[in-house]
Amino acid sequence: MGTPNQAILTTMAAIVLAILALSTLCSIEAQEGGFSVELIHRDSSKSPFYNPLETTSDRVTNALRRSFNRVHRFKRNSVPTTAAESDLTADSGEYLMKISLGTPRFDIVAIADTGSDLIWTQCKPCSQCFKQDAPFFDPSKSSTYRKISCSASQCIDLERTSCSTDHSCQYAVSYGDSSFSDGDLAADTLTLASTTGRPVAFPKTVIGCGTFNGGTFDEKTSGIIGLGGGQVSLISQLRTSVAGKFSYCLLPISQAGNSSKINFGTNAIVSAPGVVSTPLVKKSPDTFYFLTLEAISVGTKRIKFTGSSLGSEEGNIIIDSGTTLTLLPSEFYSEVESAMTSQISAKRIEGPEGVSLCYNAKDEFKIPDVTVHFTNADVKLKPLNTFIRVSDTAICFTFNSLDDIVAIYGNLSQMDFLIGYDTQKQTVSFQPTDCSKN
Repeated sequence: MGTPNQAILTTMAAIVLAILALSTLCSIEAQEGGFSVELIHRDSSKSPFYNPLETTSDRVTNALRRSFNRVHRFKRNSVPTTAAESDLTADSGEYLMKISLGTPRFDIVAIADTGSDLIWTQCKPCSQCFKQDAPFFDPSKSSTYRKISCSASQCIDLERTSCSTDHSCQYAVSYGDSSFSDGDLAADTLTLASTTGRPVAFPKTVIGCGTFNGGTFDEKTSGIIGLGGGQVSLISQLRTSVAGKFSYCLLPISQAGNSSKINFGTNAIVSAPGVVSTPLVKKSPDTFYFLTLEAISVGTKRIKFTGSSLGSEEGNIIIDSGTTLTLLPSEFYSEVESAMTSQISAKRIEGPEGVSLCYNAKDEFKIPDVTVHFTNADVKLKPLNTFIRVSDTAICFTFNSLDDIVAIYGNLSQMDFLIGYDTQKQTVSFQPTDCSKN
């Protein structure tokens, strides 16, 4: 039998082990199960961008404007093979995520961007930073923050890095609108506030700690959460913990006051009746998620897709949650629009700038069925996916054209679908869903 001191020490050791077990419980849950996180539309009342004076029509019009600004960054002839992040407008994403960095946890709200990779936020001390309403992240107050050395694989594998005088890795990302972020490439604990109420922690996540940042960033945000397919994106860094699976269910824009969800791991499996799946195609840059579009049907008329600037074969369209409209090459779009107008008898009117096909919202008309034919997956859209009210008088087609761009499958076409990405099996799955109940 031990002495009283030994008994005390044994008890204390048990308490320490219990605390350690509790602290790692959420990480274990993330590795063996799944979890979900709020995906906040920037016009939601939960968003720092929310403006209560805006009408639904104002928000739709603003979303369309952001969409056009964003999509110009996908132009094929402006995509440098060495820096995928340079192709996008920095502050054009439609969704936000709340994450925490460091120990103790420091909360930030940042743009969730499927078109970029690096997770970064503004940090102290900052030699040049854009105005930000929320406090800056101070790495000196995080016990788990570590700079990454120049010789580390995370630094070597990332484009546009350099070595500082203390041999730590410096990153540099720039965007098509001349926005930029430079700073320390580091590793720290990243925590996601899951919808179960239990935070899920991921130690040693690679992040950018920006100390020289500028451009068109809004003061309501503090950085970007890259959800692309590149090596340092949140999705790629969580890959082993969540078996390479994530999914989301985007609410219709009329319900933007509520939150959508992004799911990881077993929570992200899409397997109910009615699911269709299409291959993910690996192409450069690996940031983007490429699918293969074969045709679009309007009513009974099937129109074969002749290709985009990405080519006519595999990987000829990008699926992107940050672009509002579905955008197609001009010639192909004209055929789709012609098929649509031939089946609608309502009065055609002029809509917002850049939107091609609009009708008088006061006219009653039946919207033809639209089916998007991906390889091995026919996705039948609902009327809410194909037409949207942009004002009291105008309802507009959610497909459009822009010259000299890649084809993009936008978020209006994705609403009320549970869309699952399996980066191990290289598939994207579509399941018609009431996302308000998901």
